[in-house]
Order: sequence, then C-alpha cells, then structure tokens
Amino acid sequence: MTQKRATPSIKRRRVGAQLRQWREAIEMPSGDAARAMGWSQPRFSRVERGYYRIGRAEVIDLCAKIGVDDPEAVEEVARVAEEPTGTGWWASYADKASEAYLDFVELEAEATSIRTVHPKVIPGLVQSPRYVREMHTSARSNNPESLIALRLARQEVLSRAQFHGLIPESAFHAEFESSPGLMKDQLRKLIDAAEMENVTLQILPLKAHPSVGSNGAMTILTFRHPWTPVASIDNPMGGSHTYDPAQVAYLEAEFENIASSALPVDQSRDLLSEYLEGLHQ
Repeated sequence: MTQKRATPSIKRRRVGAQLRQWREAIEMPSGDAARAMGWSQPRFSRVERGYYRIGRAEVIDLCAKIGVDDPEAVEEVARVAEEPTGTGWWASYADKASEAYLDFVELEAEATSIRTVHPKVIPGLVQSPRYVREMHTSARSNNPESLIALRLARQEVLSRAQFHGLIPESAFHAEFESSPGLMKDQLRKLIDAAEMENVTLQILPLKAHPSVGSNGAMTILTFRHPWTPVASIDNPMGGSHTYDPAQVAYLEAEFENIASSALPVDQSRDLLSEYLEGLHQ
C-alpha cells in the first residue's frame, strides 16, 4: 500500500504557486480572489499552498477572474492540475525512496533543461551502471537495489532534455578496490555522453580555487512555459527544492560562477580522454 504523503504533492504545490504568482502580479488580495470564486479564505489559501486539489475547470475559471491573458499557459496549468497524483513511472518507488527525492525525480522528468554540479562525485545522470551500484551499495541504504534502479531509470531524461554538468576532476581519483576498472568504465560513459548534442560537460580542475563549488551539490531545472525554474539542494534525505525566483536566481548565478572556473567543453573532453588513456595518476 502506498503511504499517504505528509506534504502536498509537488504538482499541487506548483499549480498553487503559479496561480498565486498570477494573482500577485495584478496585486489582487487573496480575499478578493476567494470571494470571486465563491470560496472561503482558508480554502483559497490551501489551494495556493497545494493542500487542496483544484480541477481543470476551476483553474480556467480562476484565471479568467484574475485576468490571465495567456491561453497557452492557462491550459498547461489546467492540464497539470487535472493529473492524478501518484502517477508516472516513478510511482512504483513511492515506498522505497523519500518524498523529497521522488519530488525531485518528478520535476527532473518534466524538465527541458538540467544544470547540475557536485563537489565530490560524478553527477547521477551521467554515472555508469557500475558507478551507480558502487555509490549505493557503499552508502547507508535500506533499499540499495531499488535506488540503483531508480537512478538508472532517471537517465532516460537525457533523451530529450538539455543537460549541463560540472564535474570535479578530483572525482577521477577515487579508488574502488571492490570494483577494479570501474573508473575507466565511468570515463567511457562520460566521453560518450559528451558526444550527445544536448549534453554539455565541463571539468572543474584540481587547481581551481577551493572556494569554487564548495557549497554543496545543486541542480537547477527549467521547464516549458509558464512554469518557473526550480533549484534543488542535495542532501541525504533527498534534497530541498525551491521555486522562489530570488533564491533560484542566486543559485543560477552561483552555477555560472562555477562554470566560468571550469575547463571549456573541448578541453574537458580532451582531459577525459587523457584520464582514460592513463596519462594522469
């Protein structure tokens, strides 16, 4: 049996946040919008916070009342509002991964572009199967096989989304005594990924200043119109996610700062080949 969520689904939160953004753009008090819909103030507040489900017809009606003049955007929000929760290929992992992690997986699967940086390891979307297995079997986990399968399934998004990954050169110096040859396998995976038109890989060199990229792993996701970008900060519990424009803009600037210190794409590709050929120890 699927466990009941302790927090609203990410879909409901995003729908509510978008509706609130449109309402605030015209400086309409929430009480006025609630009265226009014939709702109580508490109900309207719960809709905007994602705690109360709103259907397609209600989204269209509310958008008309607050003057949203963007039919394409209204249709997109209405479509997502109508989708039932607990659907998608990731639903089968609901009892095997944290809510925060599954929220991230759902967001990632809908993204049109993904930017990610990790100060220690290879980003998950370009990890080889052996690297994925090593990371999960060596870490504390009650369901390593499920988490391995989930991470590998996530990589399907690279068939359609733009991906920009910043990879620390130090990750290539990791030693895996239990899996000889793992790093060569991983380097081949990165070289193959770098050949994809939608993938940009940059290596953060060992000589980069230690302050660059030292604040932890993060991922920035962008989506089709009208959804605002989402930034995710990684942690062992599955991460925290924000779509606050100011916070996302700050993290976007941080990502670009790290990217500016990384090697250009062509030099990064050459360095991967050099490591594969054993030119760096």
